Amino acid sequence: MPITRVGLVAKRGLDAAAGALAELAGWLEARQVHAVFETDTAALAGLPAGRRTVSRDELPRTCDLIVVLGGDGTLIGMADRIAEAGAEVAILGVNFGSLGFLTEITLPELYPSLESVLGGTAQIEERMMLRSRTLRDGVVHADRLALNDVVITKGALSRIIDLEVEIGGRPIMRVRADGLIIGSPTGSTAYNLAAGGPILHPEVDALLLTPIAPHMLTNRPVVVPASSEIRVRPAVNGSNEEMFVTIDGQSGHALQSADEICITRAERPLKLIRASTRTYFDVLRQKLKWSER
Repeated sequence: MPITRVGLVAKRGLDAAAGALAELAGWLEARQVHAVFETDTAALAGLPAGRRTVSRDELPRTCDLIVVLGGDGTLIGMADRIAEAGAEVAILGVNFGSLGFLTEITLPELYPSLESVLGGTAQIEERMMLRSRTLRDGVVHADRLALNDVVITKGALSRIIDLEVEIGGRPIMRVRADGLIIGSPTGSTAYNLAAGGPILHPEVDALLLTPIAPHMLTNRPVVVPASSEIRVRPAVNGSNEEMFVTIDGQSGHALQSADEICITRAERPLKLIRASTRTYFDVLRQKLKWSER
């Protein structure tokens, strides 16, 4: 499908991106590609008043491609919006600062990467998304999509939380910990990594369950098939501590004692444009300093 409209979104307050945004819009327009600015990004770029802009929620429905300038957090926020919109829109992340796990394309690589997209030769990866539904009294209370992870944690003043985990309707484990991470392969290098979970290559068709600071030595990270339906609920006769569920670190809500969280692989993956100059393991070596002694 030809690219005719490219959405531009930058991290809020990223003044360093202002000049790059104006230059990028001109580069696109010179190739008969319309640049669609997200509202806050238009103000950052100093666009003249009167030019039509769209909100971040509307952007996936109005573009063939979205270019994100910022860090991984900004890209994850847009990825979740693309998924919620049900849009078949690829995303290209340009990093400002250190190389990101997701926003791995550097500013000097931006235009060659865009040329490859417009020419139909870009390297596009499909990244698994997660669907999280919170069931309350048998009714769906919240239904969200995530690129990285769904995290169940204790409240600020809580001690430990007690969770029961089922897969495919069968009990798997009881977790007594500060929380539990259910992550995708993409999310394996996010909170999961900090909590001591394993790194999964993005092409591995699996889900992760990683306890956060477990209070039982036998509670260890578990890798399960991506086809699994994971159900998590507060344990019967367990602690009555305050709990929250957080989606990709972007949004969330409080849980009640009888709630149940159901996590599955989402119907659609995210389309992520990768740099042609480095592999996934090149990014890991740089970010995790594997090449240093």
